Amino acid sequence: MTANPTIERYLTRFPLVAAAIYVALLVLFACILWGTVIDMLERRAAVAAASDILDQLQGRKPAARMAGASETVPTGSPFLEGPTVTVAGAALLQRMAGAVTKVGGNVLSSQVELQGTQSKAGLIGVIASCEVDQPALQRLLYDLEAGMPFLFVEQLVAQAPASSAGATEGRMRVLLAVYGQWQGGK
Repeated sequence: MTANPTIERYLTRFPLVAAAIYVALLVLFACILWGTVIDMLERRAAVAAASDILDQLQGRKPAARMAGASETVPTGSPFLEGPTVTVAGAALLQRMAGAVTKVGGNVLSSQVELQGTQSKAGLIGVIASCEVDQPALQRLLYDLEAGMPFLFVEQLVAQAPASSAGATEGRMRVLLAVYGQWQGGK
């Protein structure tokens, strides 16, 4: 197999052109190799970051603190724990009642939802009626949604306290529906 005779004659006649083409091909291949290595390193870093996040979500590794972060990172499992759905529901009710009393409120009534449309997705819910001071409501919602296990407020109904002569007195009545994920008896 021989190359085109005119190209061969041209390259023999001008060896500097042949050397320039050779160097250009070497530089091109080096750039391709470099790009491939950089891409592999970036993918490896992305896989390591995703693995760390998965470990944190599954509770196998404590969450890393960000530089300059002043708040503490909640510890514990992001999921409701318990060998049965009833125990997990009781743990959710205990977490909810603890959050309400922590802000100075009191729970008037509560109901645990173990069956329903949300329970098919592994969600357990608590509907609670409670009394809290108006400034404490924001702290209560923050405590529920920022702590562990991960909870979310699906419904919030707040009734302002009775007012007399333009001044509000008493506590707000709040109806909260809070849900958390239960993974089963693992």
